[in-house]
Amino acid sequence: MTELSAEREALIERLEPFAAAARGLEGWGLEYEPEPLTEGPPWDYEAMARTLAADAQRVLDLGTGGGEVLERVLSASAASVVATEEWHVNAPVAAARLRPRAQVVRTSSLALPFAAGSFDLILSRHEEIEPREIARLLADGGHILTQQVLSETLHELRAYFPNMTRFPDHFAEYQRGLAACGLQIEVAQEFRRGVRFRELGHLVYNLVAAPWSFPEFGVRSHVNALAEIDLLYRNGQAPILTDGFYLLQVSSKGG
Repeated sequence: MTELSAEREALIERLEPFAAAARGLEGWGLEYEPEPLTEGPPWDYEAMARTLAADAQRVLDLGTGGGEVLERVLSASAASVVATEEWHVNAPVAAARLRPRAQVVRTSSLALPFAAGSFDLILSRHEEIEPREIARLLADGGHILTQQVLSETLHELRAYFPNMTRFPDHFAEYQRGLAACGLQIEVAQEFRRGVRFRELGHLVYNLVAAPWSFPEFGVRSHVNALAEIDLLYRNGQAPILTDGFYLLQVSSKGG
């Protein structure tokens, strides 16, 4: 074994426990999140959702994860609630957490098995939406609230992982799609900030936890790229990355 390969093997051994922890992730309580370098968004998604839910009768939460956020949102609501979650790992976690407060349905958020006009509030935190589908489900006078991750989030990592997924500009696409369905865009805000991971293992954890953004990522298969980033950390130059979110609040006629 050459000295170089020994260094790579040592790096793999150091980082693999973080990858294993991410593979065992349940719900969306990430153990290692990036550290923000500035304050958060100018809005509070949970507070807004809680206010809307308090006045709603029938609520749909798309992509509820482990139900962590929805559980808090429902603290002041007496609404009838349905939550969806497609991932087979998270669906039973959410069902256990939300029972009996909400019914959890395992289904895609893009083709929903509910009747037209079934809900007067539709929530989606970091779950993709199909504008025509949620417009179909929204009752007259109802509201949609969604917070999403901006498509260029962590784009600096593409220099190291060139097969990183290129997402379309959903912020613009969703607004066009919802408006085309006759819905009114009440709030449309974007937010960006600098972030950094405390150590390389924390970054690896997040790469493994987001396979839709970093397909086929593995510590061993990408060890050369990880070694480049590790050198930055060892030189006291932890990469500064960009993350960002956007918020859309939408209403149907009469809302």
